[in-house]
Amino acid sequence: MAQCSSWLAAGEMLSFILICSLGGDVPWIHSLENRKIVSLLRELEVIPSHFCLKDRTDFKFPWERGSITEIQKTQRTCFHHLILQQIFSLLNAEDSHAAWNRTLLYQLLSRLHHSLEELDQTNEGNLVCPDLGILVWNYFQGIHNYLKQKKYSTCAWEVVRVEITARLFLM
Repeated sequence: MAQCSSWLAAGEMLSFILICSLGGDVPWIHSLENRKIVSLLRELEVIPSHFCLKDRTDFKFPWERGSITEIQKTQRTCFHHLILQQIFSLLNAEDSHAAWNRTLLYQLLSRLHHSLEELDQTNEGNLVCPDLGILVWNYFQGIHNYLKQKKYSTCAWEVVRVEITARLFLM
């Protein structure tokens, strides 16, 4: 058991190292608001992740680490906005409300909503990226299908929580 926890912690540290190596203009990572989103996602943990290792799956995140640094700032912002919208929709669903601590969930939804509003104001409607929208929609459709297939089990939600947290680190 301790070894599984060590591997999970190592994976999380590796995610952080990858963030630092991305370079470019990635102000989202450093903002207090978004660090709080990741913190709240971590606090939502209901069951230790290592209990759900058998339920893990590859959701086929639409961007590889190398491609993030190559895209233009507008595309990266648009991608980030689309991801936050989908996370908000996923966690605002009725099935999600049954899975998590409601107080923490509402705090997280509030933070997500606030971040989306900030992105909207900052970019003044310049977030048109239909190709990215399809990629993000397909990615989250896979998450929805997974949850449905797993009957919205506690472990399924834990796998999704870890997936979302890891992906936000790459933004």
